[in-house]
Amino acid sequence: DFYSDIVSKLPPEQLFEDLKRWQNADKAQRAGSFFLCAHPFIIDLSAKKTLLQIEARVEMAKAAQNDGFAFNEQDRTLVFNPFMVISVNRNNLLQETLQQVSRAPPGALRKQLKIVFRGEEGIDAGGVRKEFFQLLVTQLFDVNTGMWTKQGSHLHWFNKDCDWNDEGYYLVGVLLGLAVYNSTLLDVHFPSTVYRKLLKLPLGLEDLAEEELRSGLKTLLEYEESDVEDIFSLSFQVDWIDLGAKRSAELKPGGANIPVTNENKEEYVRLYVKWLLVDSVQGQYQCFENGFMYVMNSSSLNLLRPEELELLVVGSPDLDFKALESNAEYDGYDKHSNVIKNFWRFVHEAPIDTQVHLLKFVTGSSNAPIGGLSKLPFKIQKAGPDSMQLPTSHTCFNTLLLPDYGTNYEKIKDRLGKAVLECEGFGLK
Repeated sequence: DFYSDIVSKLPPEQLFEDLKRWQNADKAQRAGSFFLCAHPFIIDLSAKKTLLQIEARVEMAKAAQNDGFAFNEQDRTLVFNPFMVISVNRNNLLQETLQQVSRAPPGALRKQLKIVFRGEEGIDAGGVRKEFFQLLVTQLFDVNTGMWTKQGSHLHWFNKDCDWNDEGYYLVGVLLGLAVYNSTLLDVHFPSTVYRKLLKLPLGLEDLAEEELRSGLKTLLEYEESDVEDIFSLSFQVDWIDLGAKRSAELKPGGANIPVTNENKEEYVRLYVKWLLVDSVQGQYQCFENGFMYVMNSSSLNLLRPEELELLVVGSPDLDFKALESNAEYDGYDKHSNVIKNFWRFVHEAPIDTQVHLLKFVTGSSNAPIGGLSKLPFKIQKAGPDSMQLPTSHTCFNTLLLPDYGTNYEKIKDRLGKAVLECEGFGLK
């Protein structure tokens, strides 16, 4: 990295002014002046995140001015609403969200997002919105949607055979855009290729997430003997099975009758990679990108590298639980309470998988925000006296509800371990 601490620590308003001057400058002005934001590699991600948040607040204010007035027919007055309000019933969350997003006029999704669960009390100060995103992600990435295939153990990729759910892919794109625009982390698992595609960067062999496939194609490229055709038995045609039926696609005209040889193997790998990452999922991906850009089209995404955009979407996998402990707040306990001491002993002694499960159990996300766990609000609230009750959580408020197990470390280890590995927080039920 070439981040400059001096540049990254400049007042955010100064960096934002530089960004706007650079964006508004013509070709001659850009050639004759120096703009920091023309060299985003020197600005660290925390500063970029702040820049995008300032830009979003400005855009939210503009969108509210342009689209914030509605005519109340009952009392014949103009009502100002600076928010994009999505009002849904939990039991019909996906369909109602899609309907309201699809009907939203241009610019409406650029207003600040507010979520209302009909029939429930509560003002959305961020927690309700977070829960809304968590619930939508759970439904949209359910295996039963048929929208995704698995790459490796946990990465989701577009299902090339799913040609019946354009609205679903569009909604996932909108969801991703709204989350970035409203500074909300999502528990989604895309390969880095998705973020490269969103930033319009070229793709190649190294962007294949499936290690075995990538390794096999490298072996083909590195094979130097003249009998490629006999050893690999490949042609410029791809075959696969869809719902029990064999399907095929040619990588070039007449590809079924063109064998892969030592002379054309590089062309084969290039076309096959392009087919895997672009051509075979073009319809599904385009709906997804359309949804994302419907929200983010005027945002300064060109400041970001793919890995930085991914961090803005899902957070950082680097977890420092000492930093989380130093930042924790307590309700009904304090840091000297025996159960709190035992809680942090459990956390620090637990294997990384359990730590990740704990974080997701309490916050709904297995990653840390930009800046690490020291930037994550985290509260432990007393949930009654000692009992056999399992701990629970309010994921929308990053709050663990912990009974007072007192000095009994083995009990908190058993109860908390069982809750974290087998249960869900209230916000995910």
